[in-house]
Amino acid sequence: MGRTPVSDEKLQLQPSDGVSKPTRFCLVRHGETAWNAEGRLQGHIDIPLNEAGRAQAQAAALRLATHSFDALYSSDLARTLETAAVAAALIGLEVRRTQSLRERCLGEFQGLTHAEAGARYPADYASFRARDTGLPPPGGGESLGAFSARVETTLASLAEKHRGETLLIVTHGGALDIAHRLATGQSLAAKRDFPLLNGALNWIERRDGRWVLLSWAEIDHLDRARDEVFDRAEASAPKS
Repeated sequence: MGRTPVSDEKLQLQPSDGVSKPTRFCLVRHGETAWNAEGRLQGHIDIPLNEAGRAQAQAAALRLATHSFDALYSSDLARTLETAAVAAALIGLEVRRTQSLRERCLGEFQGLTHAEAGARYPADYASFRARDTGLPPPGGGESLGAFSARVETTLASLAEKHRGETLLIVTHGGALDIAHRLATGQSLAAKRDFPLLNGALNWIERRDGRWVLLSWAEIDHLDRARDEVFDRAEASAPKS
């Protein structure tokens, strides 16, 4: 289930390298949607949470309320805003919405299952599955390289704006994929070997100009969490 979660005490005591105050991020993937359950590619399509997703949002909010945050940012899509709103009500922060935290735009793949996308656009889908960084999905999609640059720029900008603070970010599986790679140095082209779970808590830090992974895929507060299926064969992960 990814890395062993870091306890609150360890998170509080882990020191900076000394040049500047670190900015800590808690990244939360939105709760489950019907399209997550069906294995459909959502991208920028606005899909609300399903019943399981609403329960995950509530459970995540209760866990988040045990931490202290200075600001809350969210993608402006419905599934993230709904997840963020539940947390905002408990931690007493306004939701600052931004398009820059959206999922990758997947063009004509959006609304299709992986099997359907592969059947209709075999060459394009093969490049997508191979993590080609330069070729965008057909129909105005966003290349992996452009998406990665968008997420990295957004997170770095927030780290600079909120030096020494702790931020709650509600976003999508694709954005979490980029964040994990930034914090571990894994290349964009490498096949994903870490989970991206609905409702999980994921902690990274911007410290002296570099990204550091603190904890990943904390799900003790959840009964079950579904994984993003872009790269991993597993569709869901049991509580561990």
